Amino acid sequence: MADNTAKEENKIAQIVQVEPKRKWVSYIWDTFDKSPEERRFLFKLDAAILTFASLGYFIKYLDQININNAFVSGMKEDLGLYKNQLNYMQACWTVGYVIGEIPSNIMLTKIRPQYWIPSMEVIWAVLTFSLCRCTSAKQIYVLRFFIGLAESTFYPGMQYIIGSWYRKDELAKRSCIFHTSSALGTMFSGYLMAGVYKLDGIHGYKGWQWLFIVDGIISLPVALAGYFVLPDLPEISKPFYLSKEEVLLGQKRMQLEGRKPRAPYTMTRIKKIFSSWHIYMLTLLYVTFNNGGMGSQPVFQQYLKSHKNPKYTITQINTYPTITSAVQVITTLIYAWTSDSIFKGRRWPAILFGASVNIFCSASLAVWDIPEGLRWAAYILAGCGGGLSGLCMAWAHEICSDDNEERAIVVGSMNEMAYVLQAWLPLIVWQQVEAPRYHKGFTTVSSTSGLLICTALGTRYLHGREVENK
Repeated sequence: MADNTAKEENKIAQIVQVEPKRKWVSYIWDTFDKSPEERRFLFKLDAAILTFASLGYFIKYLDQININNAFVSGMKEDLGLYKNQLNYMQACWTVGYVIGEIPSNIMLTKIRPQYWIPSMEVIWAVLTFSLCRCTSAKQIYVLRFFIGLAESTFYPGMQYIIGSWYRKDELAKRSCIFHTSSALGTMFSGYLMAGVYKLDGIHGYKGWQWLFIVDGIISLPVALAGYFVLPDLPEISKPFYLSKEEVLLGQKRMQLEGRKPRAPYTMTRIKKIFSSWHIYMLTLLYVTFNNGGMGSQPVFQQYLKSHKNPKYTITQINTYPTITSAVQVITTLIYAWTSDSIFKGRRWPAILFGASVNIFCSASLAVWDIPEGLRWAAYILAGCGGGLSGLCMAWAHEICSDDNEERAIVVGSMNEMAYVLQAWLPLIVWQQVEAPRYHKGFTTVSSTSGLLICTALGTRYLHGREVENK
């Protein structure tokens, strides 16, 4: 038995390299210069993890953005939402999301992600269906809270799983491809609303109600697929599509990265996590990214809805802002490829660039009295700052590689604290009654993006010093 184990380990050692040699083809896709066995393993892993992660995040963002599209497509008038009810709906979702994140990620270090994440998806799909029957703002507040609570498992949980399988030269691309699906969800939501609006009146449902029905229909099959395709973590993985040797290969790859497997929580470990700069700087990095953009607010839609000459149609109001999402998709992929290859795993250059574009766009809109072409350019180019999430998460996985529980808590903390701020900040700076000239909101984005630049440089310095001292 011991001889067989030794033979398997020797075979795995021949397949995977400590420091992969880079050929030019790896700049196109990182598996092209790996061994056939590792390439086959990564193909299976990508097909399972990235497909499920991207589809799941797509429907999560579809749900998150659909409340905005439904609002500007008849829900506001039908339910009499003429004050700040939209802000409160978003805040209720955020509160639920914030409460659930860190507990959920801790659960992922103790139970099987293959069961936990899909179960939460099924719950939020059912609750999304229920939104179509709401007749008051209070009913929507309650449902949005529980939808946020269920959705809190997905993004930090899937980022944790991605960070448990991929190496440094692969990580940013997967994290960013995963995050790109949020922009695709935003784009599709606009087209979906434009399409289902034509169903207005069928079977007694308004167009905005059909949006939630179709959203739920899309969500449920994806959630159920998760029970079969999620590979769990390398040390407990037994999916039907990976052989025993391939599971060992996954474990060996993480050993070479110094990424530790699951271990019990102890007081010593907890004290170490909360006495390190990691959790504080990385959380601030993600907080400033997540609140340093205008993507979560329907600023472009509100501007188009308020425009008098020319007056835009419902279809135009829902589809024109998808251009911003398209910009986010393109720039996210550029950031991922350049970060993994050209910048050799350095995450901070793309973060500085995206934050700088954010400052330009938001500062221009804060001035407001600018040429119409510049205003449209600012709304559209704002997408350049929306694709940095995957880079921030990849950076966190690398910095926290030597402690699995720290990595889970830090990733959860990053996302949770970002939404803690998002739970109340929009109520102050993105008030619906100030649309479309959100001067406080645009000014806040400029300031927060400036802080993001400072935090990224500070994280670079601290991590560099830590590596030198090892």
